[in-house]
Amino acid sequence: MKTRVNPPIRSQDETRRQLLEAAGAVFAETGFRDATVREICRVAQANIAAVNYHFGDKETLYLEVLRYAHGKALEKHPPLLGLPESAPPEKKLRAFIHSLLLRIFDKGPTSWHGKLMSREMIEPTGALDSLVEERIRPMSNQLWKIVAEILDCPLNDERVRLCSFSVVSQCVFFHHCRPVVARLFPQQLPQDAASIERLAEHITAFSLAAMRSRQTGSVARRQKVLKWKK
Repeated sequence: MKTRVNPPIRSQDETRRQLLEAAGAVFAETGFRDATVREICRVAQANIAAVNYHFGDKETLYLEVLRYAHGKALEKHPPLLGLPESAPPEKKLRAFIHSLLLRIFDKGPTSWHGKLMSREMIEPTGALDSLVEERIRPMSNQLWKIVAEILDCPLNDERVRLCSFSVVSQCVFFHHCRPVVARLFPQQLPQDAASIERLAEHITAFSLAAMRSRQTGSVARRQKVLKWKK
């Protein structure tokens, strides 16, 4: 006769955290639609009623998982990595890129976040609307301000959006295309902090060179003067 193993006794906060982390791993592996509350509770070693108690339903749990993972990632690697707002825009751009790469290649407890977000991009759920407004849009606005300052143009200039998308695209490429890159040039995949930093340096230099070619106004004139003086 099998002995029934009861879930470990934990505080409500600890149970909620365990559910979020277990759900994140399950959602990342199977997707929102195929994930089951029963499997999540099994992984979390929680009672099957715990999801209903803490979150109400699977949809709310999924949204909270996205918020939780995104919040943890930003707490560990903030967008400007501690740089003050008064720092030069070029340095802020480099910090933004470095931070994004650190979050993408993070190997910590919430390393499933990248895979989960990839699934969300392919099969978006209603949770994405909330995540965009609460977390992604503020970060995008931060990047747009940096890019607009570098380009010396208004925030609503189309070049700001296009250049910002290009910056982010270079970063996420190494995540979304990891299987191909691993087969073509395995040495190009960041493996540690030093290689992530080298990649951040490359993307920053590449992006700044492109943006400088699109500068207008006083910044472009200053660049021409400096070049002539040399």
